[in-house]
Amino acid sequence: MLTLYDYLPSGNGYKVRLLLSRLGIPFKLVERDIQHGETRTPEFLAMNPNGRIPVLRLEDGRYLSESDAILFYLAEGTPFLPEDRFARADVLRWMFFEQYSHEPYVAVARAWVHVFGITPERAARLQEKMDGGYAALGVMEDHLVARPWFVGERCTIADIALYAYTHVAHEGGFDLSRFSNVGRWLERVAAEPGHVPITKRDFA
Repeated sequence: MLTLYDYLPSGNGYKVRLLLSRLGIPFKLVERDIQHGETRTPEFLAMNPNGRIPVLRLEDGRYLSESDAILFYLAEGTPFLPEDRFARADVLRWMFFEQYSHEPYVAVARAWVHVFGITPERAARLQEKMDGGYAALGVMEDHLVARPWFVGERCTIADIALYAYTHVAHEGGFDLSRFSNVGRWLERVAAEPGHVPITKRDFA
């Protein structure tokens, strides 16, 4: 059985939990509290020297880290990763967008406001994160004007990657009511078979 080392509030970890659930793949969830240094122990660093979650332990004992790399690995040979060469590259385009233009703003603002708490230093930089997050949401809103999904005519790992932090963006203070296309897309993702909330921890 696969083993996922994760931190429940993490959107990056949730991506993997959501795809595993959508694919109906059983796995064991092992929670590691990043606020108490549980990803900085020698045991954890042996699995991922970068000291971050999520980490997926494969059935053969190998470890795979970085959430989008894990999504790509799990989606191979499934409808969540297109066979067409350009479409596959387009999926990766949106996953890179999520990591470079979305997550550093939306996810960080949420982490500061909702998970870790606001310090004076974070408060001074929060508007920068909000501005960047709204810019990313605007790109998503425009892309979804005339299409139901980010790539092609079905949900792919591009949608799962972007859904993870977008659906909880309000926890970071973002007003999602300003983005009607994004709102309808969030509803479509949540209505897909096998959907689970970010708070779910029992996957037995």
